[in-house]
Amino acid sequence: MIRLAIGCLLTCSAFAYAAPIVLPVYTVAMPVGSAELHRDTLLLHLPGIGGRRWTDNQMSLGFRDAGFTGELQIYDWTGESAGLGALRDYKRNQREAQKVADYITERVHTQPNVHIILTGHSGGTGIAIWALEKLAPDVKIDEVVLLASALSPGYDLSKALSHVRGNCYSFCSENDVLVLCTGTKLLGTIDGKKTEAAGNFGFIFPKTGDARQYEKMIQKPYDKSWMELYGNLGDHMGCMTRPFAEKIIAPLFLPDVKPADAGVKHHAGMPKAEGRS
Repeated sequence: MIRLAIGCLLTCSAFAYAAPIVLPVYTVAMPVGSAELHRDTLLLHLPGIGGRRWTDNQMSLGFRDAGFTGELQIYDWTGESAGLGALRDYKRNQREAQKVADYITERVHTQPNVHIILTGHSGGTGIAIWALEKLAPDVKIDEVVLLASALSPGYDLSKALSHVRGNCYSFCSENDVLVLCTGTKLLGTIDGKKTEAAGNFGFIFPKTGDARQYEKMIQKPYDKSWMELYGNLGDHMGCMTRPFAEKIIAPLFLPDVKPADAGVKHHAGMPKAEGRS
């Protein structure tokens, strides 16, 4: 069981400072002939501890299928430390989060009208949240999407949420047992807690939480209909399927795309989540 959990963690989920700041990103090109509807929009995706995988590419293509024509980048923050090294090296992860924060800051300062969407999968959600925490008070992004988060359920998101104008959507699944329950209990979450992760049953409202900031937090529990409709089995990689990205995730941040499924809205701190803390 331990070997199997480690294997799933490995398969899922040097930057030099310069002016201007440039992250070594993988850019997902627009289809030929696409209209630039979202010219001033940047979507930056942070993969899990396994680094950029086929699933990250598929999710990105799903966003393109939905009609997203903005800048779409994948930053592999794991570098040469993909796997358990990326999971456990807290100091390195904080440095990577600072790089992301610096990049966001420069984009905001050089392109004041930019609309920034930050997505993260598994361990990448930790980098995303820490990057937001490191932003100056005047720097804000627009939306955040956390997919199968490997952060601990009680992690206080208040400071990160204060840098988000819109909402923070978090997709969780009780079917994600092998990685975000068994795996994180054995090996730890991205923030070093040996417990089931938030991507299993959701985030809970912490004692230190700012209720006003948590109003931005919308949790999306797994819906069994997603299996047949979009190939999302509810496991650790299910939320990364191309149809799911197109029909369920993209409409959250694309106002001109009609959602296929409104989903279920849960705010952090609901009884179901607290019962799993």
